[in-house]
Amino acid sequence: MFHPKESSMTSTAPRTPHDPPAGPSAGPAVALSDVHKAYGATRAVDGVSLTVERGEFFGLLGPNGAGKTTLVEIMEGQRRADSGTVAVLGESPWPRNTALLPRLGVQTQASSFFVRLTAREHLATMAALYRCDSAAAERALASVGLTEQGGTRVDDLSGGQRQRLAIASALVHDPELIFLDEPTASLDPQARRSLWQVLRDLKGRGRTIVYTTHHLDEAEALCDRVAIMVAGRVAALDSPGRLIAAAGPTTRLLVPADRLTPEQARAMEGVDRVTEEGGSLVLETLAAGRVLAAVDAIAGLQGVQTRTASLEDVYLDLTGAGAADAPRP
Repeated sequence: MFHPKESSMTSTAPRTPHDPPAGPSAGPAVALSDVHKAYGATRAVDGVSLTVERGEFFGLLGPNGAGKTTLVEIMEGQRRADSGTVAVLGESPWPRNTALLPRLGVQTQASSFFVRLTAREHLATMAALYRCDSAAAERALASVGLTEQGGTRVDDLSGGQRQRLAIASALVHDPELIFLDEPTASLDPQARRSLWQVLRDLKGRGRTIVYTTHHLDEAEALCDRVAIMVAGRVAALDSPGRLIAAAGPTTRLLVPADRLTPEQARAMEGVDRVTEEGGSLVLETLAAGRVLAAVDAIAGLQGVQTRTASLEDVYLDLTGAGAADAPRP
């Protein structure tokens, strides 16, 4: 949370969402070069180099313990890298850079709140710390769909509503660079999709978003590029579309198990592998059209599902058995 004592170095003029971003506009939003961070014998971050361009929606993916949180905390200036170089909006975030703090928005999974205040009062307090205009709290409430709960005390909000309030707290001062850690973790499907539009709108306004999530469909839908971390290293870095295309052209056909036997499936020309999944036979093939025609001739196509590769397939391949030994990119 931004400390009021630190805010004394910022301008006293109220900030509005129409103000242009402060500071130099050239160069990437984040630039990391050969960054290392160890805790004893554990290499939490092991030689990470990457850039996040201004206006980019950048996803940081990986299993628990892959080093994502440590890397993000280094970007935010909460932790010091053991070695390597770190630049955020053209400046070093460490030692704690008070001039940089108002340009950053941070939402964490374990956010702190003024729990005895209402949601609106909490955001008004946050806005005052950043010397924002008086309407900032109301805009932030509306941006995450909490206007109707603005008069509810924070400690009476549901878990999902608190999650949205945490995101509003990160957005209230209209930062240039926003760090979001599992922002939709506690949201129901409808609220989750609503927040997707909030994030797209922020990107449309030129804001840069660095985003961690375990919802791979979400990363595939929202992110311009993603970095998949394994054991402190970046195992893959590209757009979701290019990562998926590189994963291979295999198609999986899911056929209701009562319509086709495994023996019939294996006998079809073009079927490379047959497995069982739930109540379906899964036929893997590089010749989907030919196999679909064969399935239609035997069992019909009603209830048959076709699945191509997804970001989840890429992720599971990289983070599965042996992934820890994958070479650096």
